[in-house]
Amino acid sequence: MLETPLASLHRELGGRMVPFAGYAMPVQYPAGIMQEHLHCRASAALFDVSHMGQAELVGEGAAAALEQLTPADVQGLKPHRQRYGLLMTMAGGIFDDFMVANLGDRLFLVVNASRKSEDFALIETALPPGVTLRQMPDRALVALQGPQAVASIATLAPGIAALPFMGVGAFDIAGVPALVSRSGYTGEDGVEVSVPADRAERFARALLALPGVAPAGLGARDSLRLEAGLCLYGNDIDETTSPIEAALTWTIGKRRRTAWDFRGADRVRGDLDNGPKRLRVGIRPEGRQPARAHTEIQAGGAAVGEITSGGFGPSVNGPVAMGYVAREHAADGTALDLMVRGKALPGRVAPLPFTPHRYAR
Repeated sequence: MLETPLASLHRELGGRMVPFAGYAMPVQYPAGIMQEHLHCRASAALFDVSHMGQAELVGEGAAAALEQLTPADVQGLKPHRQRYGLLMTMAGGIFDDFMVANLGDRLFLVVNASRKSEDFALIETALPPGVTLRQMPDRALVALQGPQAVASIATLAPGIAALPFMGVGAFDIAGVPALVSRSGYTGEDGVEVSVPADRAERFARALLALPGVAPAGLGARDSLRLEAGLCLYGNDIDETTSPIEAALTWTIGKRRRTAWDFRGADRVRGDLDNGPKRLRVGIRPEGRQPARAHTEIQAGGAAVGEITSGGFGPSVNGPVAMGYVAREHAADGTALDLMVRGKALPGRVAPLPFTPHRYAR
């Protein structure tokens, strides 16, 4: 089992370590998932996401090369800005989702931990002579999230407060050189910060010493992103899923919809023109019992879909879920039966997100 540079700190803080994507990661701390979740919504929570893959693409034509694999507009990405994108399969499924930032002289990439080896191998296949992929295993990555996150970290580096949503900049924070993006995976305002691995613990301790900042684990990260309607690769999106049916049409750049010159474009274009057979939707089960991943969804006694993520939403004080249903059952308010332990649990299609996004604008 691999460990992140913050593993010793997690254990010191009482983190309960579990296997995740080949790493020992804290699922929660003594405060518990519920409290960590609510603290993030109210103040500022610190997450270790160093298991994710970081890399740079360097060389003339790097953006054009990456665009062979993604429908995102990478060439149109302005300096010091970041964008969410999808790596595609030849068949029009989602190979992975990722973040790409334009640092001026290079692109900075962050990919999922469970797919980083596959992602980097795929990207290598698209690179022309003169463009190089530099993996960065010597970097750590943390996320400080919540309504007080930016104000808190700005006491150590005031310039961070001026970053717009999806803005990226280099800062010295508590004596540590850091690459900061105003982004996250919780639906809250916040930052994600890449730092040298050998200085990560010093950096994390400096953040945890700030008023209102508390550690949070994978459990809270999952419930936060579910309430925010954000996809988890392997659950809500995978190689069978097209961007259109996943409700990720917005990731396809306007220019890219003219050329259709990326992997898997035929299927994506067909789904966009004709409508997909199924759609990702939000679902609110009635009562207090959650409907979790792989729960069958029925309507009128017939199977019409499946839950891909589900659990209790602390901020909404009730169960929430996402899943795919046949297009004719995807309208908000549509009644569904969720087959939990062989019994039909009533639920309805609900608009996403379940809690409003509070990104900086």
